[in-house]
Amino acid sequence: MRRRLLLTAATGLLGSLAALRRGEAAPAQAPHRLAIHVDRNDAQVMNMALGNAGNAAAYFTEHGETLAIELVAYGPGLHMLRADTSPVKERIAETKAKLPHMVFSACNNTLHAMERAENKTIPLLPEARIVPAGIVRLIELQEQGFRYVKP
Repeated sequence: MRRRLLLTAATGLLGSLAALRRGEAAPAQAPHRLAIHVDRNDAQVMNMALGNAGNAAAYFTEHGETLAIELVAYGPGLHMLRADTSPVKERIAETKAKLPHMVFSACNNTLHAMERAENKTIPLLPEARIVPAGIVRLIELQEQGFRYVKP
């Protein structure tokens, strides 16, 4: 019985490590979960958010624990994830390279509003994924046990 339990745990761990190597999101079952909210078009705020993510990840890695991180951007904060206006695109690429499990979510509602206002298609950074509504995504993350941080 104990041997079967250890084998099951080892199999799960190997699967999680393989997923992280492929750049997939850390599983929501990670013991620690961090949701970062960015709603300002401010490079200083975004740099603080990325620093918070890196510091938290380093701490838990140092202690042999996992951390799921998702940054959700909406409103003016969506500029941080835009390929054409982000003043921190290099820092986001560096962060994603160091934390491949980190998820960058862009609000589709804001994206459509910006596209209408600017009368053009808005390109997002390759690290970003679209979620239907940023505020709803933050609610979902908190319901899944993510801790909310707004730098």
